[in-house]
Amino acid sequence: MRIDKHNYYLDVAETVLKRGTCLRRNFGAIIVKNDEIISTGYTGAPRGRANCCDLHYCEREKRNIPRGERYELCRSVHAEQNAIISAKRCDMIDSTLYLVGKNYEDETYVSMANPCTLCKRMILNAGIKTIIIRDNEESYRIIDVSTYIEQDDSLEITSGY
Repeated sequence: MRIDKHNYYLDVAETVLKRGTCLRRNFGAIIVKNDEIISTGYTGAPRGRANCCDLHYCEREKRNIPRGERYELCRSVHAEQNAIISAKRCDMIDSTLYLVGKNYEDETYVSMANPCTLCKRMILNAGIKTIIIRDNEESYRIIDVSTYIEQDDSLEITSGY
């Protein structure tokens, strides 16, 4: 049986997340335009720096920092950010970003995953039009990026995944 196009691209993003090096949550992102994969990204430390999986600890985990807070203490560059910095802006205008997240401990899908506030800013500036986020094996959410303009979560107290 042939799977629908969104689940096909989400499967690719899920494969990409397997390269992730985070000890909490790994994400895979791909940017697609006109049925062509423009770039991919996964959660991991910046080039040249040690990954959490190599250090065998997560600083945010050590400090019991809740999900969605204190990202400045995280070693990783987010999957969305890595996908964006690997593509040319002209290729990303009106594109779709596919995003899949899994928890490191049990490999379950991250519940109600969403880009963090900083990733939303980068997505807006990149010109990406739509985000499709996997909730489980077969279902996903479609987000029109223009809602990030009207719903400016950088003005709220809490945000993040």
